[in-house]
Amino acid sequence: MEFTFTLKYQLDPSDNDLIALVERLGASGCDDAIVGTGQPGRVALEFIREAPSALEAMASALSDVSNAIPTARLIEAAPDLVGVTDVAEMTGVSRQNIRKLLIKHVQSAPVPVHAGVSSLWHLADVLPWLQQLVGYQYPAAVVEVARVAEQINIRKEAARVDHNVGAFLSASA
Repeated sequence: MEFTFTLKYQLDPSDNDLIALVERLGASGCDDAIVGTGQPGRVALEFIREAPSALEAMASALSDVSNAIPTARLIEAAPDLVGVTDVAEMTGVSRQNIRKLLIKHVQSAPVPVHAGVSSLWHLADVLPWLQQLVGYQYPAAVVEVARVAEQINIRKEAARVDHNVGAFLSASA
């Protein structure tokens, strides 16, 4: 099956030769990725990778990037966090339509990760909700990739949790 996803990284200052970086990525197995280097100190790789599952596709891509750029730090796996505009673009409807659905069905809507002027949700929560609510259809691979990207991001952030805070949160849950 074919899976499309993006991995975004913070580069070490020593990785400033972008041509060499792209060559290392290609030699390391990332020849199925479009490499974006527009933001200084960062690199984004949009993969279209064949694998039996999204987990295997993303795990192999993470390993390939790690081999090519061992000092790079993962910022984000995508698609994961989305706002109203992102969801509207994916569904082909207006932002207003998505906002109306979120307001009208607030009890069944996914809980946002960030609630504010620009609320954010995990895409893996939004897609099944929209499919059940109004019948929007998404390829299974999109939902699978979104779920794996969410788990990668959660795991990456969980590593940052202070041991004392983590113990407190576990005790109070």
